[in-house]
Amino acid sequence: MTTSSASTSTWVSTTSVSSSGKRIQREMVELNMDPPPDCSAGPKGDNLYHWVATIIGPPGTPYQGGIYFLDITFPGDYPFKPPKIVFRTRVFHCNVDSSGNVSLEIVKDGWSPALTITKVLLAIRSIFTKPDPYNPLVPSIAHLYLADKVKHDELASEWTMRFAK
Repeated sequence: MTTSSASTSTWVSTTSVSSSGKRIQREMVELNMDPPPDCSAGPKGDNLYHWVATIIGPPGTPYQGGIYFLDITFPGDYPFKPPKIVFRTRVFHCNVDSSGNVSLEIVKDGWSPALTITKVLLAIRSIFTKPDPYNPLVPSIAHLYLADKVKHDELASEWTMRFAK
C-alpha cells in the first residue's frame, strides 16, 4: 500500500507544473535546439514566466549590430493569452514607444495559441527590416520614416550606436 501511495505522490508532483508551464518549457527546449537568426531568449533566473531576450539588429538596417534586450512576461493562461513584450534597450522605431512597448499584431489582436515565442521573436526582428508606419506607436517617427527615410535612418543609426552597442 505504501508503494502505491508513493507512486501517487510522485504522479501528483509531476502534475504540479501547470499546462502553461509545460508549454513554456517545451518552447524553451525548441528555441534552444533551433534558435531564430540573431535571437536568443530564456528565463530570467529561475522564473519560467519571465524571460530575457536579445535580438541583434539585422545587417543592412540602421539597427545593424545593435544588441536589443527585451523582457518577455508570460501570463498564467499562456498560450491562450499572448506574452507581454517590452524593449529594455532604447530604440528609434515607429513601432516601439519610449517605454519599450512594441506594436505588433501577433501579440495583440492577432494572437493565436498556435504561435510560439520563436515566431514572436522572428516577428519582432522583422520590424527592424519592415517597420509598419501605418500602425505606429510613435507617429512622429512614422511620419519621418515616410517623409524622409534618409534622415530617419540616420537617427535610428545614431540611437543604435548610443544605446544598443
